[in-house]
Amino acid sequence: MSALDLILEAIVAIVVVLLLVIVFMYNGFISKRNRVQDAWAQIDVQLKRRADLIPNLISTVKGYAGYERSVLTKVTELRSSIVSGSVQQKADANNQLSQALKSIFAVAENYPDLKASQNFQMLQQELEGTEDKIAFVRTSYNDYVLDYNNAIQTFPGNVFANTFHFARQDFFQAPDEAREPVKADFSDLNAPDAPAPSAPAPKAPRQQPKGPR
Repeated sequence: MSALDLILEAIVAIVVVLLLVIVFMYNGFISKRNRVQDAWAQIDVQLKRRADLIPNLISTVKGYAGYERSVLTKVTELRSSIVSGSVQQKADANNQLSQALKSIFAVAENYPDLKASQNFQMLQQELEGTEDKIAFVRTSYNDYVLDYNNAIQTFPGNVFANTFHFARQDFFQAPDEAREPVKADFSDLNAPDAPAPSAPAPKAPRQQPKGPR
């Protein structure tokens, strides 16, 4: 076998190895991206489910005189934002909506009839369960995004990722104050109001010892 034949065989072998590497990496990127998209679809389902509950919540509480109309208006606006837009836009709207819902629940403490409403309690429980599901699937989504972004941003994956236009994905982030799910505790609805704790009696001023004059 001549030297030329050996060189040609070596070139063919290198080309075959490169093609195999490209196919392997390309399929790996596709698999990771599909996991990200699947996890996002699960988040989107929960976001839309919560958005579907909002109109019922609004109609339940807005009939109470003196209720915070500005809060209800804000929730309505955020509801429309959360069903469209980019991942980051939906994440921002979701975080703001969580805070607005907490405001509604807090103000509801001033309306015993509203708190005792079976429909209101049911909506609270539904929203609480949806918040928990959003938090759970958000963790999975962010894990898949991290794995995918690492794959396309580290060498040699970044070379192939740029060639085939694999773009980085956004995390679904929540600030610290928005990570706690919305809670609804109606266990004490039928319990008598507990008396307010009495303030401790003021202590008599301590007499200072008299020193020598």
